[in-house]
Amino acid sequence: MRRFLLVLLLLLTLVAGAWFLFAPAGPHLETFVEIAPGTSSKGMGRLLEERGIIRSRYAFDMVRMVKHGTLKAGEYRFDHPAGVFAVYERLRRGDVYYRVVTIPEGYNLFDIATAVEAAQLATRDDFLTAAHKDTALVIDLDPAATSLEGYLYPDTYRFQRSDTPMTMLHAMVKRFRQETMQIGLTGDMHRTVTLASLVEKETPVANDRPLVASVMENRLRVNMPLMTDPTVIYAAMLENRYRGTIYQSDLQRDSAYNTYRHAGLPPGPICSPGAASLKAAFHPATTDYLYFVADPSASGHSRFAKTLEEHQHNVAAYRQAQRAGGDTP
Repeated sequence: MRRFLLVLLLLLTLVAGAWFLFAPAGPHLETFVEIAPGTSSKGMGRLLEERGIIRSRYAFDMVRMVKHGTLKAGEYRFDHPAGVFAVYERLRRGDVYYRVVTIPEGYNLFDIATAVEAAQLATRDDFLTAAHKDTALVIDLDPAATSLEGYLYPDTYRFQRSDTPMTMLHAMVKRFRQETMQIGLTGDMHRTVTLASLVEKETPVANDRPLVASVMENRLRVNMPLMTDPTVIYAAMLENRYRGTIYQSDLQRDSAYNTYRHAGLPPGPICSPGAASLKAAFHPATTDYLYFVADPSASGHSRFAKTLEEHQHNVAAYRQAQRAGGDTP
C-alpha cells in the first residue's frame, strides 16, 4: 500500500509538473510586460508570474536551467495563452514589441511630436524640448540650427517603449544622414534643407518640385519675396496661434518666417523634406519662372508663369475651377 501511494504521489507530481510546463497559460486580452535592462532571469520569471503570463516562476526557472539561453529585456506583448516553453523562447529571441512611428514627407516637429505621443513613447512636450535642445546631433551639418527641424527624415520607425526622445531623434537624424549621403548633398546644408522644406510644402508632385525650386531660386536672385503660405502657417505654429487657416493678421505678422513681409529664405526649415524635394533644392530646374499656382485640373500639378500677367491668368483659371467645384474662391 505504501509503495502504491508513493507511485501515485510520483505520478501526481509528474502530471502537475507537466501541467505547469506544457499547459497554456496567460491572458486572453492584450497585455504588455516591460522587462527592464539588468533584470535577472529569476526576476523575469517572477514578473511573468505576477502579470499572469505563466503559472509558475519555478517552471520558468526549470526551463531556463535546461535551455541555458540568454534572455533579453524589453517590452513584450501577450494576447493569447501560451506554454512556458513558448514564453521562454520569445524572451530568448528578443521578440520585443515595437511601437511604430510613421513620419510622412512634410511633417514638421509639431506633427512628429504628436505622432510620438500617439505611439505612447513620450509626451509631445518632452519630444519638442529634446528636438530644440539636442542640436549637437546636426552641428556638423548646420552649426546655426536652433532645433532639429528639417533633419528628422520622413520614414517609418520602430521603437521600444524604453526609447527616449534622444534615442528616437538620433535614429531620425541618422536616417537623414544616410539619405543625403546617397543623394550626394554637399555645400550649405542649412540653405538646401530650408529650401527643400518649402518645396515639400508647396507641391505633392515630385516632377514639379525642380520647377518650384527654380521659381524660388529666381525670386531669391532678384530679391523678390517668396510669398509662400506654408511659412506663414509655420510662423503661427511657432507662436501657438495657428487656427487652421491663414488670416490677414497672419500675413501682416512681423515674423522672420513671414515670407510675404521679408525677402529671402526663412531662418530655417519648416518641415522634414523627402528625397525628391532635397534633390530639387540641390538641383533646381533652369527656368525663367517667377510664379506658380495650383493647376485647375485638380491633378496636384502646378501652372508656372514668367510674367505677372500670365500668372494672373492662371490664378483666374484656378479660382474659376474652384467656383465650379463649389469651393470658396
